[in-house]
Amino acid sequence: MSSDSKLPVHAGANVPQHVAIIMDGNGRWAKARHRPRFEGHRIGAHSVRAIVRAAGELGIKYLTLYAFSVENWNRPKEEVDTLMKYLARYLKSEESELQRSNVRLEAIGQIWRLPEFVQKQLAETRAALAKNNGLTLIIALSYGGRTEIVEAVRELAAKVKSGQLEPAEITERVLADHLYTRHWPDPDLLIRTSGEMRVSNFLLWQISYAEFVVTPTLWPDFRKPQLVEALEEYARRHRRFGGV
Repeated sequence: MSSDSKLPVHAGANVPQHVAIIMDGNGRWAKARHRPRFEGHRIGAHSVRAIVRAAGELGIKYLTLYAFSVENWNRPKEEVDTLMKYLARYLKSEESELQRSNVRLEAIGQIWRLPEFVQKQLAETRAALAKNNGLTLIIALSYGGRTEIVEAVRELAAKVKSGQLEPAEITERVLADHLYTRHWPDPDLLIRTSGEMRVSNFLLWQISYAEFVVTPTLWPDFRKPQLVEALEEYARRHRRFGGV
């Protein structure tokens, strides 16, 4: 496994500005240890803490974590309820740590679908961290890439209907400016844990030219050494953006 100290020498200026992570494998981690699924989610929260801290230390400016998808609402109610409780608890308990690390918190997705107690805690934690200017942590909650694009198209259609916008004026930039992520640059690197080879409806528009790193490591076992290894792999890539 790569050591942390090798990264600045090897990667230099190639540390990605924006890293997005599909945090997968909590359930399999728990099953392999004959533990209930919620135990995988609990330990997975420890990985979130470690990766947020490491991302700031390594010079990453934006970190987007896929925490809960629109499809996840279809999971058993008990599991969803447990996830929501863990989420609210994380937002409250980690506030001081995020403050010390100068982390700014943002969220994307259909936030209105979250339980009221989660929405309240999310708003409070975001407000407490709003003046920070270090790492921007973006949590994707009740998020779906297709849903995001549909909502952007609806906004554009409404503007065309009201005469605020001509159809010919709709460009890629204009559409991007109506996405949840309009305030931040697209991800340079997408990491997926657990070895699954799919993007699972995550940032479908934004990852058009992102580099992908898929690791067999399950999310509860993904910590700073595994992040460094992914960054070193990214540093070895030559990004051509369709050129030569």
